[in-house]
Amino acid sequence: MLFTTGGSFFILGTGDEEKPHDERRKRVAGMKIRVDIDENLTDDEVLIRCRSLTEQVLRVQQAVNDVLHVSEKFPLYRDNTEYYIPLNEILFFQTEGTKITAHTKEEMYETQHKLYELEDMLPGFFMRVSKSTILNTNHIYSINRSLTASSLVAFQHSYKQVYVSRSYYKPLISKLEEKRLQK
Repeated sequence: MLFTTGGSFFILGTGDEEKPHDERRKRVAGMKIRVDIDENLTDDEVLIRCRSLTEQVLRVQQAVNDVLHVSEKFPLYRDNTEYYIPLNEILFFQTEGTKITAHTKEEMYETQHKLYELEDMLPGFFMRVSKSTILNTNHIYSINRSLTASSLVAFQHSYKQVYVSRSYYKPLISKLEEKRLQK
């Protein structure tokens, strides 16, 4: 079984003591990481055991959640056709009039959800950056900072850009810094 955290890879053994197994444990920043393989389970389970709900534990929970949802397909619409687009392909969601659009590198779709609903539904690598935009922080290529107005975000391998409101700029930079430190 392969487990990743903070850019490190751990291969850990089974929980079945009868069979020979390779059990390696890694201690990362005061936290034990262990993976037990039980072939009798019908569904995979991720259990986080902790003394208290710390910021570090919450980040581990969010990282697991992000990994589980990165390839999840999201229903989007164009004309009379329903498309199932992986979340990791979506650059941003944006309000355009009364519609909420989802943008990939080349395409634009509509969603039936409101922006506030998307904010609650989407994994942690999505973030609201203005009153009308939620973006995928994994696809940010550059941020052209403006001290007096909104900053401009460009995406890798796409001509599309979005604005980050001044009030969302610092939280966005903090999130990007946190992601950088996790790698």
